[in-house]
Amino acid sequence: MTDDELPAGLELTRTTAVFDQHTVPPGLLAAHRVAEGLWGRLVVHSGELTFVFEGEADEPRRVGAGEHVIIPPSRPHHLELTEPATFVVEFHRLPAERPSV
Repeated sequence: MTDDELPAGLELTRTTAVFDQHTVPPGLLAAHRVAEGLWGRLVVHSGELTFVFEGEADEPRRVGAGEHVIIPPSRPHHLELTEPATFVVEFHRLPAERPSV
């Protein structure tokens, strides 16, 4: 796995609505975390935005159309929207254990 790949075996559980600079929830613009056991994948559809891991605030990542950022569980981060962009956030987790029959 690299920083731009999800760990093997994760399943997509949910995808947000498409957000832009007018509809982005304010919580995404402030420091927040993905829940424990859940991985995020920010996918930019158009434009460009800045993604910042709080521990690396001096190294913001510009993410353009067709690009994505993998967000590990519990890692503080935020977004900065300085120009028009559209994006979604996908949430992935390990499949639930299935009882044996």
